[in-house]
Amino acid sequence: MRRILIAATYLVCVPLANYVIGHVGTVCIPQGPCLVPVGFGLNAPSGVLIVGAALVLRDMVQRVAGASWALAAVAVGCALSWLVADPHIAIASAAAFAVSELADFAVYTPLQRRGLIAAVVASACVGAVVDSVAFLWLAFGSLDYLAGQVVGKMWAALAAVPVIYGARRIAGSATP
Repeated sequence: MRRILIAATYLVCVPLANYVIGHVGTVCIPQGPCLVPVGFGLNAPSGVLIVGAALVLRDMVQRVAGASWALAAVAVGCALSWLVADPHIAIASAAAFAVSELADFAVYTPLQRRGLIAAVVASACVGAVVDSVAFLWLAFGSLDYLAGQVVGKMWAALAAVPVIYGARRIAGSATP
């Protein structure tokens, strides 16, 4: 039951991020993304915090359900991204999602045995950069919001650390 709940939460991030990027923000650029401030004077497309959470949740799917569930969730996430995104964003979103989640998987998998928190943070860093570069370039042909994208995703990953730590203390080290 727990693995289904975590996988479902992860998958909800995909359509939510795709919806938010076009509809929610402090400013919405015509034919472009809606933006939110992420600190340090930077703005980012508004789906950034949700994508940051998805990078961490993918790690949790793998931790609780195993690598095969995590890879299956990435595949379903790519399909959802394709189905729910605006046509202009669909290819960029699905491609960036697939590449970044696989990069996240490649970093998290070997590191998780050494320490869960370090693995989550390291894989989120890699996933955040890969996702940001791929999405911004493919969707908008520009890396103008790259710094904001990475900062926003890192805020989401850092916010997850105390949650993961607390959950591990309550449930024991075998769970996230």
